[in-house]
Amino acid sequence: MQPFDAQSKGDEQLLAALLDGMEAGLCAFDRKGVVTHWNAEATRILGWSAADAIGRRGFDGWAARAPDARQAEQRLLAAMSADGRRVHEFALVTKDGRRVLVRTQSAAVLGPDGQPNGVYCAFSEVDAQIDLERSVALSESLFDDASWGVVLVDADLRPAQVNAHAVRMLRAGREGVLGRPLGDLLGQGAEQLESTLQHVLAEGAPPASTDLWVSLRGDSAGTRHCWRSGFVRLGSPLGEEPVPLGVGWLFADITEQKTAEHESARVRFRYQQLHRADRAAAECEGALEAAVLHLDFALAGFADHALVDRADGAGRLVRIIATPEGEPGPGRPAEGNVVPVGYRRDHPACQAVERLGTVRTSFGAPDAERAAPRDRTDAWAEARQWPTGTVHGLATVLRSRGRTVGALTFLRGAGRRLFDRADAAYAEDVAARVAMALDLAGVAGPAERPDVAADGDRDGPGGR
Repeated sequence: MQPFDAQSKGDEQLLAALLDGMEAGLCAFDRKGVVTHWNAEATRILGWSAADAIGRRGFDGWAARAPDARQAEQRLLAAMSADGRRVHEFALVTKDGRRVLVRTQSAAVLGPDGQPNGVYCAFSEVDAQIDLERSVALSESLFDDASWGVVLVDADLRPAQVNAHAVRMLRAGREGVLGRPLGDLLGQGAEQLESTLQHVLAEGAPPASTDLWVSLRGDSAGTRHCWRSGFVRLGSPLGEEPVPLGVGWLFADITEQKTAEHESARVRFRYQQLHRADRAAAECEGALEAAVLHLDFALAGFADHALVDRADGAGRLVRIIATPEGEPGPGRPAEGNVVPVGYRRDHPACQAVERLGTVRTSFGAPDAERAAPRDRTDAWAEARQWPTGTVHGLATVLRSRGRTVGALTFLRGAGRRLFDRADAAYAEDVAARVAMALDLAGVAGPAERPDVAADGDRDGPGGR
């Protein structure tokens, strides 16, 4: 066991090391206001060394101007008779004569008898303190008032803190989010998010925001959301080397914006295709060749198959153009074909001709075709004399010079979405060009029925 004097000296050295290692300036005063302690950070801030400071009474005549020194001494000594800590701001003077505004925390130093023997004062420059307070205020506002989601993800890629907006976007209670793997919260997009988080932990934040398409776990509809996401790596300011504590993930829902952008891009592409088809068709030698060319341009990104049936003198539909039944390919004319296709009266193509409009149909609900066996969808397509694998159909009437020329049908297979009203509008634009070409090729329709009026876009049997 160390002798008392040696142990006491070791305690003093430890105390001195602790005081000098503080990140705030520290000074202490006895009951009369004489400086008894002065650490290295106080020297860095004010320039006065411990030898300059210790033994002086208050700050008057050296570290503060006379009016400021009296006010500072009164407030510091008043802390001996107060409970807890007191916070004040003082204007002090550096050794080279500059005036510095500092924020102080002072409290009484109690002796063995429980009576105050003096007071200690920890201080830092106001600017540095304000920076710290701003950082804390920013963190609190992000988690309280931000209009985007904020999630702090730990090094194990589990949410450690989450704000109210993120809870609403994830559609789970706060307790249901914290500590759970991201795969339990997200369906589609979870792997991409985890990969991005791992990259941020290892390499740092990406230079730009990332758009993540995700679906929420437990959402039976499988609705996809686009979240514009930004990431920041969180490191400890206390370590010698930055050790990643996790990742800050900030995100906002831009699904409507991205959907509108996709729709705009799709419309631009489609009508660029129509323009290109018009220019290419002008170079065709035959009108039937021009009709086939219009279909080839229209199929790109729109459908898997296209069928064109002309109306004969009796109003029956005869196949004249079709794409291959196997793999999707360019349309081929079936010249000389005079045998009617033999559709039933409730067939979508027949309904489109009768209504002078457009008919859409699909195999059941959007998720039904994914769950149904292939033989059921093939039987559904075969009953309509469509290629196997078809699950969505759109039929529209072909009209030129006030006469019904026939019907145009577009078909989509499994994995594609249903035809919507925008698709119907595009198909009608294509049909107008195909009908004109067929009319020029000499395809005549039956006499117009005066009792039939245009019926617009309708859903066919079993359609949606």
